[in-house]
Amino acid sequence: MDGNDHHLFLRAAMTKDISLLLQDPSLSAALKAIAQKVMDNKRISFDEGVFLFEHGTLAFVGTLANFIRERKNGDRTFFNRNFHIEPTNLCVYDCKFCSYSRLIKQRSDADAWAFTMEDMLNIVYKYDGQPVTEVHIVGGVLPQYDLPFYQEFFKKIKQHRPDLHVKALTPVEYHYIFKKAKVSYEEGMKLIKEAGCDSLPGGGAEIFHPEIREQIAADKCDGDQWLRIHEIWHELGMRSNATMLYGHIERWEHRVDHMERLRQLQDKTGGFQTFIPLKFRNQENQMSHIAESTAIEDLRNYAISRIYLDNFDHIKTYWPMIGRTTAQLSLAFGVDDMDGTIDDTTKIYAMAGSEEQHPALTTQQLVDMIRRVGRRPIERDTLYNVVQDFTDVEFAEDKEFRGYFELPVL
Repeated sequence: MDGNDHHLFLRAAMTKDISLLLQDPSLSAALKAIAQKVMDNKRISFDEGVFLFEHGTLAFVGTLANFIRERKNGDRTFFNRNFHIEPTNLCVYDCKFCSYSRLIKQRSDADAWAFTMEDMLNIVYKYDGQPVTEVHIVGGVLPQYDLPFYQEFFKKIKQHRPDLHVKALTPVEYHYIFKKAKVSYEEGMKLIKEAGCDSLPGGGAEIFHPEIREQIAADKCDGDQWLRIHEIWHELGMRSNATMLYGHIERWEHRVDHMERLRQLQDKTGGFQTFIPLKFRNQENQMSHIAESTAIEDLRNYAISRIYLDNFDHIKTYWPMIGRTTAQLSLAFGVDDMDGTIDDTTKIYAMAGSEEQHPALTTQQLVDMIRRVGRRPIERDTLYNVVQDFTDVEFAEDKEFRGYFELPVL
């Protein structure tokens, strides 16, 4: 791409007129056809998704993704005030990519933990009087954290703080819990809903394709089971998120296959809220020999996800895992959600060598990060109801924030 061609991409991004891309003589007919589909709000095919990974430059996919992002959500960038509870990092499963979990035989290790219900309720009580709207609960799989345990735990949270949204447990956990309790997925999910669970996080999806899943996570629920549990949850009128672990041994077609399965289920139920690409981190796990993806590939992956998942309203960046600077950059590559404040309550990615070893942001810091790249910061609840528009809110104290990347406002 020469200087003139690059200028076309810049003009397209600034004017939101992606028809300018069709004027680039160096652009292949296949890429022009994809751009035309995006302009016409039409779905790209599986083969076109793979083609984007193979041939789409960062500038090209970013321009298309930003166009879709702004067509769906304008300049709004969402965040919430949340905290995490991770019951244990001991686990019966042995996922090759996981730096977080410890086997049961390692329960005496210094970095292993298994909270009691009282421990976890004390974490909830810690946030009494604070304007958090969500508790995110996910962790390892152990026999004592069974169906009656979580039913009681969710009920106690709701009894103490009925307005706190409980987003809890992945299909990996539910699959084990229901099997142990000898109940069907259908019965189990109904019981979980009645106990006070409000939505499901997107974790445990990894890569659905069995060729890859059997190599990295062979002993836990498979892709079809993960999808079925979310489908049942949606049939109960509830909402959930979806993730994809990328940047390890998978190929482009495995990523597209993963998104295709999500897209098909979303066509059927409409129950997914947001898609969160999760970057593989290689510290202290059985796949440490695999190099991590670059920031450019991370941004390309966000952008292609936004293009492919046309029936998802939101694409989220998980800033503790990807780092604040890349998270800011992603807002120009299809992302419209920055997750939440978190308050140093998660260890999952810190233990894998993520950018954030003690992830916590104040509301002011999150708002500042979003404003600095020309976006409108919108506090949401878990279901994307607007809590407060921070576009013109002035904070009492103007602090200096260091280490955040400032982009020119286009």
